[in-house]
Amino acid sequence: MERSKTVVKIVEVCKVAPPPTTAASDQDSSSSPNSLPLTFFDIPWLRFPPVQRLFFYEFSNLDDHANKNTTSFFHSDILPKLKHSLSLTLQHFLPLAGNLTWPESSYKPIFVYVEGDEAVSLTVAETDADFYRLSGTNEFLEATEYHPLIPNLSVSHERAAALALQITFFPNCGFSIGMTMHHAALDGKSVQLFVKSWARMCRSRGEYYCSSDQLKPLYDRTVIKDPTGLDAIFAKQLRDLDNGPDNRSLIPWSFKQVPSGSVRGTFHLTHANIENLKQYLVKTNEQHHLSTFCVTCAYIWVCLNKAEETYHGSQMSALGFAVDSRSHLVDPVPETYFGNCHVGKVVFADAKRLVGKEGLAVAVKVIGGSISSLEIKGSVLNGAENLVSSFIESFSRSESDEGKARPIIYYIAGSPGFEVYSSDFGWGRPRKTDVVSIDRTRAVSLSETRNGDGVEAELVLKTQHMEAFASFFAKGLESISSNSS
Repeated sequence: MERSKTVVKIVEVCKVAPPPTTAASDQDSSSSPNSLPLTFFDIPWLRFPPVQRLFFYEFSNLDDHANKNTTSFFHSDILPKLKHSLSLTLQHFLPLAGNLTWPESSYKPIFVYVEGDEAVSLTVAETDADFYRLSGTNEFLEATEYHPLIPNLSVSHERAAALALQITFFPNCGFSIGMTMHHAALDGKSVQLFVKSWARMCRSRGEYYCSSDQLKPLYDRTVIKDPTGLDAIFAKQLRDLDNGPDNRSLIPWSFKQVPSGSVRGTFHLTHANIENLKQYLVKTNEQHHLSTFCVTCAYIWVCLNKAEETYHGSQMSALGFAVDSRSHLVDPVPETYFGNCHVGKVVFADAKRLVGKEGLAVAVKVIGGSISSLEIKGSVLNGAENLVSSFIESFSRSESDEGKARPIIYYIAGSPGFEVYSSDFGWGRPRKTDVVSIDRTRAVSLSETRNGDGVEAELVLKTQHMEAFASFFAKGLESISSNSS
């Protein structure tokens, strides 16, 4: 693949703050707090590197007059609307405009917003990069091509910003919105709550925000029950890190560099593909958990093990995925709860069995078993006390560990249920959206497809492995389709 590089020109770096309190006097001041303590769901992500997401929007819906001079239209119409609606939206998401700190008087960190002193960093840039290539799905991209479209998040030992944004203009084509978010502030569902609120505010020209709307975030931390004191346990484990015992550093762990020769690919499973996979599994005469999420993850896991030939170097393969805990707790949490409210689950299978004739059934059995166990209220927190230690182990493995017999771990990020393609700011749905940070986490990002006909999967692999994955992915679906007809 020809090496490509995205070059951007920084036009402006500014701060966008919520309106002054007096301008928002008609709002319930308690609805968006100036300070927000972390819960035991947030604390394990405290030192996790930031999450990066990118949205591409095309100019196809602009009128003919605007299309004659998109540069003028972008700077005089689109950009001001995005900035203004962002400010109005932030009054309902004050923690995102603030910073994370760890006061000496507190055993755990807290997000604090100080009016007049804090705001969201917004970078405005321009580029002559190929918009349609970067936002397409028909070819592999060099893994790092998205990086210039994503802003840096301001972090230090004492303070860490919750959110940074970058809007990049592609003349005559469209623009992108890049987001970098502190993972201790919010999970995937909360990210989309914010993005959809911002999009609706922009689309309505700042006139729409209903206090009873489904997009209104819930900040009440008392809905998270912690009878065993997990937040204190997790906070102590983090304070004991890096020459503790009272280390309160907020510097995130470093990702390893993106391996050279890595590419980013997009793959689709249509509703018909998924139905064929389910019918194939029904014919095995075994009881399986056949949800779309389970079947999709199982098929991707099998293809990954075949592509990277894990069965030659590892006896076991592992798949990690996040479980939204809101509905699985003994005391269920409302869907609009803002913050982290998910836990990670990991399943294991023999790599040689995964790539064998019954590999898909093997994968579905272990993934489905883990999902089915969540039917018991509260079971989602079984083993939760090991969350922080598991993260520490994952990021503390040294290079000398390479080659040792240990499971190859893949991760699933995102969910089709987040409806990321519904974020219309007034110029149409995104042409493409992706989680950029998967290039350093070995994660597979899942979402719905733009036209709603199935599931979209984004992943980053070495070029030769991506080519192998694409071949196994297509041939497997073709074979199963033939057997189903």
